[in-house]
Amino acid sequence: MKPIFGRGPSLQLRLFLAILLSVSLMLADSRLDAFANIRYLLNSAIAPLQYAANIPRAMLDNVSGQLSSHQQLLAENNSLKRDILVQQSDVLLLEQLKQENKRLRDLLGSPFIRDERKMITEVMAVDSDPYSHQVMIDKGRTDGVYEGQPVINDKGIVGQVSYVGAHNSRVLLLIDPTHGIPVQVVRNDIRVIASGSGQIDQIQLEHVPSSTDIEVGDLLVTSGLGGRYPEGYPVANVTEFSFDNKRPFAQIKARPTVQFDRLRYLLLVWPTPQELNNTGGLSDGL
Repeated sequence: MKPIFGRGPSLQLRLFLAILLSVSLMLADSRLDAFANIRYLLNSAIAPLQYAANIPRAMLDNVSGQLSSHQQLLAENNSLKRDILVQQSDVLLLEQLKQENKRLRDLLGSPFIRDERKMITEVMAVDSDPYSHQVMIDKGRTDGVYEGQPVINDKGIVGQVSYVGAHNSRVLLLIDPTHGIPVQVVRNDIRVIASGSGQIDQIQLEHVPSSTDIEVGDLLVTSGLGGRYPEGYPVANVTEFSFDNKRPFAQIKARPTVQFDRLRYLLLVWPTPQELNNTGGLSDGL
C-alpha cells in the first residue's frame, strides 16, 4: 500500500540545516547588521505587550510603596508624639526648677537674713490634723537642729522647732493656737504677745488694753524677748483693731507676712553669741 504523505528528509538533516541557517543568520547580523530594521519593527510591535505585562507589577509596587510610606509616616508620627511628650514634660520640669531656683534666691537674698548662722531646709510633709498646724522638715539632730529653734523664710517668722528626730524635725507654725511669740510695733516699739488663731491668714494680739497705741497697718516684728526669736524679724501686719467698753482688752487681729499655704523652703536660724548674751541664753518659754 502506498503511503498518503511522502517521506521527507530525516530529522538529523533537518537539525543540521536549522543549525546552519541559524549560524548564517547570526553571522550576517553580527557582521553586516542585516536585521537591524527587522529588530526595530519587532520591538515596536511587542512594546505594548511589554507595557501591558508590566502594569500588574507596577500597580503592586505602587500599592506596596504607599502602604510602606503610610506605615513609615505612622511610625514617624508616633515617634514625634513621644518626643513632644517628653519635651513637654522636660519643659514643665524646667519651669518647676526655675520657680524653685527663684524661691531659693529670694530666700538667700532676703533683707531679713542677717549674720546669724542659717541652714536651708525643705518641707517634707504637712500635718493632716485640722486642729494642728505643723510641718515636717528634712533636717534633724545630726544637722544640729534643736527644740525651740526659730524657723524663718524670705517673708518672716514661720515658727519654731517642736520635735527633733535624727534626720528630720517637726516645726510648730506661727498660726498654731498653742503658739505664742513676743512682738513689738515698729512704729512705736510697743511690746505685746501674739498668738496663733488656727487660721492660715490670721494671728491675734492677747491682753492688749483698748487705749494702746496700735493702728491698722502697723508692722509687728519679733521683740527678742524670751531669747527664742532674734529681734527684728517681720511677723504680721495689723488688720483689725476694735474694742468694747464692757471688755478690758481690745480685739486685735493681724495678717502674717508668711504665706503658710505655700511653704517649701525654710531657713533654720542659730542665734549669734551676742544675741545669746543679750537674752541670757535660750529659754524654754516664748
